[in-house]
Amino acid sequence: MRDQLDRILHINKTPKRIISLVPSQTELLCDLGLERSLVGVTKFCIHPIHLNKNVNIVGGTKQIDLNKIKALQPDIILCNKEENTENIVNACETICNVHISDICTIQDCLELIIQYGDIFNKKNESLTIIKNINKEINDFKIFTEQQPFLKVVYFIWKNPWVVAANHTFINHLLELNKFENVYGFLERYPEIEFDNNNLKLNIDLILLSSEPYPFKEKHKIEMKILYPNAKIMLVDGEMFSWYGSRLLKAFKYFKNLRLSL
Repeated sequence: MRDQLDRILHINKTPKRIISLVPSQTELLCDLGLERSLVGVTKFCIHPIHLNKNVNIVGGTKQIDLNKIKALQPDIILCNKEENTENIVNACETICNVHISDICTIQDCLELIIQYGDIFNKKNESLTIIKNINKEINDFKIFTEQQPFLKVVYFIWKNPWVVAANHTFINHLLELNKFENVYGFLERYPEIEFDNNNLKLNIDLILLSSEPYPFKEKHKIEMKILYPNAKIMLVDGEMFSWYGSRLLKAFKYFKNLRLSL
């Protein structure tokens, strides 16, 4: 089999002991019916809510306890190009097969679900999730037909201030929402300065994400001083950045977000 970086994985039987180093992928595994196969997850794998009380915590997405992972004797470790470092992947490959996802679009998400269905013998479950995601997307596209385009900035961090830009999953979801990313001409997650050029931008809406930086109400006040003509909103970062089965919930959230404007 191949992962989303086109790396070859030699799998001669269905993996029964899984370690997931990506929160959204952990949630997807559980929704595929694989919760009992999870032997290790990160401290950020908080969905389903009871999971990190029942499964071994092996670190975070950027730092892991390699000895603990070895002791758990996994058959496969699931990583992501953006979430996990190259050093983590290289270390994990000394233990067992490592599957790496690479997600920028909905199509990438659906491809990952298919791959997990193949690897873990959950083809019917994966096809059901994909069918339901496509229904949610189609319903949302009908809803947005009557919605205007809005110029948007999506902040993920402060000190330094960082935004989501082009070639990110967040930007892809912004586009589906008919939100025109003001920083879409930049790449990935650039730092920005509040200079005269940026402050003069014509912005309709500023979105402050709940993750990775936990923006709060006080940050809305701070941002309103800088952009008095823009609407400032706190948004659920999981809905904009988690992929996999989280998409089953995301489009209802987006619809309510748009209606609240």
